[in-house]
Amino acid sequence: MTKEFQVTNSTLSANKIGELLQHKYGLSENTECKLFRTGMNHVYMVSDDNVKYVFRVYTFDWRTKIEIAEELRLLTHLKENKTNVSFPITDNLKECIQELNAPEGKRFGVLFSFADGEKSARFTAETSFFIGQALAKVHKSAENFALNRITYNNRTLLIDSVKRTREFFKKETDETKFIERLANYLQIEFDNVENEQIRFGAVHLDVWFDNMHFNEENKVTLFDFDFCGNGWLCLDISYFLFQLFITNLDENDYKVKAESFLKGYETISEISKEEKRILPIVCLAIMTYYISMQCDRYDYWTNLFLNEDHLKRFVGNLKRWIAYNEIEVK
Repeated sequence: MTKEFQVTNSTLSANKIGELLQHKYGLSENTECKLFRTGMNHVYMVSDDNVKYVFRVYTFDWRTKIEIAEELRLLTHLKENKTNVSFPITDNLKECIQELNAPEGKRFGVLFSFADGEKSARFTAETSFFIGQALAKVHKSAENFALNRITYNNRTLLIDSVKRTREFFKKETDETKFIERLANYLQIEFDNVENEQIRFGAVHLDVWFDNMHFNEENKVTLFDFDFCGNGWLCLDISYFLFQLFITNLDENDYKVKAESFLKGYETISEISKEEKRILPIVCLAIMTYYISMQCDRYDYWTNLFLNEDHLKRFVGNLKRWIAYNEIEVK
C-alpha cells in the first residue's frame, strides 16, 4: 500500500478559492478567481462584476496568525487615517483571516481591496514626487504605532541575517566575505545613530514600484505590507531610494527622481538631519536582511534563481550604491 508523500508547498485551486469567497463573503455567482503569481506568497486576482479584489494565500509556516492580524491592524489603522493603502475585507462573520487546510498544513488567506491604477518601473519624476507624498502620509499615521511583530534593528537586520546567509552559502567567497564585512561596518554605524532624532514606528520595509499602483491622476496606493514591523521610518525612505537607483541605470535619471521623491515627502513630513545622514547606509542593512530571507525561503520561492551568480549580482548592486554615495566600508 503506497503512502502519500508529505507536501512542502502546494498551489491551491483558483476555482475552489472563488467558491470559498462566494460563500464566505457573499460574492455573486459571477465571481472569477485567477492565480496571478506564486512566490513569497500566492496571489489571486478576484473580480465580482466590476469590483476587483486580491486574495493572498500566505505560504506554509511563513507568518503566524498573530503576525498576520497585526499586519491587518496596521492597514485598518492607515485606512481609518485616510491613507491610500490596500486594506483587508471582512467576511460575513466580520473575520479577515481565512484558515485553509492545504496538503502541507494550515495556511492563511486574506482578501484585500484592489489598489486603483497600475504598476510600472518607468514612472516619471512627477510621479516620484507623489510617491514621496504617499509614503509620508503613511509614515505620519504609522509613527509610534507599535506592532506585535519583528523589530528591525542591529540584530534582526545584520547579526541574524548574516548567520542565515553564511549557513546557506557554505562555501566562503568574495561575496560572502563582503557581506560579513559590510554587516560589521553597519553595526558600528547603527550604534552611533542619534536615536532621539530618528522617527520610529511601523514600517513597510518593501516600498518599491512592484508594491504600489498609480493612476492617471497620480494617486499612489501602497500594498503588500507582508514585511511590516517596527523600526526607523527612514528605513522605508532609504529602501525606496536604493530600489530607484538599481532600476534607473542612468544616474542622472535617478538623481532627478530621487530629489523629486524627497521633495514630495517633505511637503507632508520633515526628514530630520540625522535621518538624511543615514539614508545612504540603512538600505544596505535591509538588503543584507533580504538576501538572508531569500536563503530562508529557498524551498518555497527562490530555488529558481538563488545561486552564487545571483549573489554576485546582488553584491554588485550594493557596491554600485556604495560607490555612488561615496561610502567607505572599513
